[in-house]
Amino acid sequence: MARGCGAHFTRPPGRAFYTVNGVTTKRIAYLGPSGTFTEQALRSEHDLAEMDLVPFPKFVDVLDATSSGETDLGFVAIENAIEGTVNITLDALAFDHDLVIQREVVLDIELNLMAAPGTTMNDVTVVSSHPVASAQCRKFLHKELPDVPVKAANATAEAAAAAATTRGLAAVGPALAAENYGLDILATDIADHEGNQTRFVLVGRSGVPQPTGHDKTTVVLRQRENRPGSLVAILQQFAARSINLSRLSSRPVKRGLGEYCFIVDFDGHIADELTADCLRSIHAKHADIKFLGSYPTAGQGSTATRAEAEAAWADAHVWMDALRHQITGDL
Repeated sequence: MARGCGAHFTRPPGRAFYTVNGVTTKRIAYLGPSGTFTEQALRSEHDLAEMDLVPFPKFVDVLDATSSGETDLGFVAIENAIEGTVNITLDALAFDHDLVIQREVVLDIELNLMAAPGTTMNDVTVVSSHPVASAQCRKFLHKELPDVPVKAANATAEAAAAAATTRGLAAVGPALAAENYGLDILATDIADHEGNQTRFVLVGRSGVPQPTGHDKTTVVLRQRENRPGSLVAILQQFAARSINLSRLSSRPVKRGLGEYCFIVDFDGHIADELTADCLRSIHAKHADIKFLGSYPTAGQGSTATRAEAEAAWADAHVWMDALRHQITGDL
């Protein structure tokens, strides 16, 4: 059930759950108000949609509420197929919070231009949306509304709520927002590129989900020594074990120019011996590691590849053990 569905935000009470008819329901913080792509992604997961969905005005507020215990879980965007990493989320998870990713959700994104009923394209004097959304529609806005300024909003739904009561204001956002706020859709599917998707993650204060055989692990790596070949040495630990990296990005550690850490997503779960052995080796030899989670992946993964790698590694152990049994102290 959704709570606080309007554009006005009231900070939720300091409790991690609420009870209805004797049943305790977990609370999930998400980027509101109601009608955002974040809510749409949440509602695509049936078990999450049944929980108490609590809107917050910013991603950082979502993570703060989860860390403090105001909510049990938080749900935030972390990556977009067109705009890339959502840096504000990634930095908060890497540097500001000790939260663990519980699962990922990938949502197909369709952006629409919407305004109050009766509004035409000629009536639009301002366009508003979240900066990530409006950036994905640059070509359309330049062609169809070349002289109309674009105003930033904290969320696509916040822009839609404003458009419902502001003459001449059009919003860029999901069809769900148009439905929630009674807007007409002036143009559909206005993104510059096809195949737009956003990746969201569900985070909690503790706990690692059981391995499913179709999992992903995310870590933050900070090299202990900035020397030639140090990053290559780390990457070789993954390559030597045939572990596929699905994302590698760098972020400044905010302590001075030239100091960076690396955020890595790779196939596998810490319950897998290959994954555990790889992280042990990196931690022992190369870098400090912040573990952000092992969790079910949303897409079609490389389960068969990982199984083959596990089998090959097991065979290598048997081979090496056989060699070591030949070691004696006799000449």
